[in-house]
Amino acid sequence: MTNSSKARVSIKPAGERFLLWVDAVGGYLVCLGDEVTIGQAGPNSRVDVPIVGDLSRAHARIRRSGEGYVIESAGPGRVIRLGGRTLRGTTAIFDGEELELGPSVRFRFRQPNRLSSTARLDFLSNHRTHPSADGIVLMAESCILGPALNSHIVCRDWSSDMVLYRRDGRLHCRGNDQIEVDGRVCKGSGLLLPNSHVVGADFALSLETI
Repeated sequence: MTNSSKARVSIKPAGERFLLWVDAVGGYLVCLGDEVTIGQAGPNSRVDVPIVGDLSRAHARIRRSGEGYVIESAGPGRVIRLGGRTLRGTTAIFDGEELELGPSVRFRFRQPNRLSSTARLDFLSNHRTHPSADGIVLMAESCILGPALNSHIVCRDWSSDMVLYRRDGRLHCRGNDQIEVDGRVCKGSGLLLPNSHVVGADFALSLETI
């Protein structure tokens, strides 16, 4: 596998998020917090999910609530629509629903695995985050990458799953087969550090700061 075909993972410890690029699949901004704020990207943006689009600087908040999620406005005048209806107050969101922020930023909310609280926001409109990513993962305890349709990130050409998971405040990975982390063979799992490289039978991941 060439360097250009590797997936790249960028970690931002202070911001509790990382950027994950998956070969032949796309790029994902992965947020680790129980609550994330979505807003407009800018030089001084401090939101968890900065969008290049017509939004308020802080537009909406999405929060894990038990095994599900709720969304609410981050301030007066921030328009949020769910399934075409304008929201008032805090509202639960469910797998498959369409979410619209402002006049044109649209997502599909997905919570594909019933055994996990991790969810995903897929862009339906022609918008991206900054740094650029194709979608957003709201990561709870783990994030499953693999060929099954209920994976958090579907990687159709992979032969088996790779799981990113958190333990003791650090990021780890595990797979069904042997993997290499920074050139060291690991049977099953390994700790991910800044600038680590992870290689499996049919995938590669590399870490770098955002």
